Amino acid sequence: MRHHRGRCLNVTTSLVKKRVMVVAGEASGDLHGGNLAAEILKLRPDVELSGIGGRMMREAGVNTLVDASNLAVVGIWEVLAHFKVIKEAFDTMKAVLHDDPPDLIVLIDYPDFNLRLAKVARDAGVPVVYYISPQVWAWRRGRIKTMAKLVGKMLVAFPFEEGIYREAGIDCRFVGHPLLDAMVESPGREALSVRFGLDPGRPVLGILPGSRRKELAFHLPVMLKAYRQLKEKMPELQGVIPVADTLTLDDFRPYMEGYDDVVLVERDTPGVMALMDTAVVASGTATLQTALYKKPMVIIYRLSPITYHIGRMLIKVKYIGIVNLIADEEVVPELIQDKATPENITSLIFKMFCDKAYYTGIVDELDGVRVKLGGPGASARAAKEVVGLIG
Repeated sequence: MRHHRGRCLNVTTSLVKKRVMVVAGEASGDLHGGNLAAEILKLRPDVELSGIGGRMMREAGVNTLVDASNLAVVGIWEVLAHFKVIKEAFDTMKAVLHDDPPDLIVLIDYPDFNLRLAKVARDAGVPVVYYISPQVWAWRRGRIKTMAKLVGKMLVAFPFEEGIYREAGIDCRFVGHPLLDAMVESPGREALSVRFGLDPGRPVLGILPGSRRKELAFHLPVMLKAYRQLKEKMPELQGVIPVADTLTLDDFRPYMEGYDDVVLVERDTPGVMALMDTAVVASGTATLQTALYKKPMVIIYRLSPITYHIGRMLIKVKYIGIVNLIADEEVVPELIQDKATPENITSLIFKMFCDKAYYTGIVDELDGVRVKLGGPGASARAAKEVVGLIG
C-alpha cells in the first residue's frame, strides 16, 4: 500500500507508478538532466519524471513545472534582482514535495537553490540524490557538512570528488562526466560549414559567452571586439556563436549591431564545437565541452566588481577553468576580470592560429584531460543508481 498524508491508494504497489523529481537550474544542468532522464526511461519506461529544466529535459520526457531559463543567474546582485522569480520556483517545488511527494528527488548542480530544496525533501521524507557535485573543493567547503545531513547519495563527475565525499561519510560513486555522452559524431567540416553557412576553407573562431543573460552583458561585447580585432589581422576569419538553450536570439540582438558576419547557431552546440578551430569561452561547463573536442581556447570571466572581490576572498583554487583544475596546470590561458580585454584575447587567439607548435601542444594537453574523465556512459551509470534506489 502507498500512503500520502493520510490518503490510502487502494492499489497494489506493483501498479503504482514510481515518480522522480529532477531539478536543474541552468543550461548545463538541463543537458545532463535530459541525458539522465532518457537513460532512466530506457530502464524504467513507467517512471514519471517532473521538476525544473529546459528544452533538453522536456524532450527527454520530463514534465517541467518550472523553466530553467528563468533561474539562470549569477552573482550576488543578479540573484537579488531575480529573487522573486527564484522564490516562486522554490515555492512551487516545495508545495509539490509537501503535498504530493515523489519517490525520489535528483538534484543537479545549482547548489544554493538545490541544497535548500534538499532540506525540504528530507523533511517530507523524500530520498535525495545529488548528481553533478557543487564545487566544494573550490569554495565554501563547509557545505559538505550540510550535504552529509541531507543527501542520501552523491553521483559525481570527477574521480577526485569521490574521496572528498566518502571522507565526510556520504555514500558516493564516481560515474564519469555526462558531457562525454553528449558528444556526437561529427559529419565533417564540409557538411558542418554548409549547415552553418560558412566557408570550409577559412578558419573559424567559436565565441561562447555563457548561458545566462547577465553573462552576455559581461562577456559578449568584449568577445566581439576581440573578434573584430582578429579580423583586422586575419581577414579570412569567421565567427560563430552557439546559442545556449537558456537564451534566445532576442537576448543576443542588442549586442550584434555591426557584427552581421558572425553566425548565431541555435540547438547545435556540438556541431559548432566540432567545426571551430579555436574559441574564446566564458568559464563554466562550456570550457570542458570545448576541451573534450580538443579545441584550443582562451577562458575569460567577468563579474560585477563587488561580486568579483567577494569571490576572490572565498575561492581557494589556482584556476577558474575546470580544464586547468583537472590538469592541475594552466593548459589553456585564463583572463579574469580586468585582464579579460579585447587586446589580451586577440593576442592569445592570434598566437594559437599562427604558432603551430603552441596550438598542437594545447591539443595534446586537452587530450590528456579527456582521458582523466574516463569513458562515456556516465548518464547510464547514474540512471542505474537512481532506478536502483526507487526499487
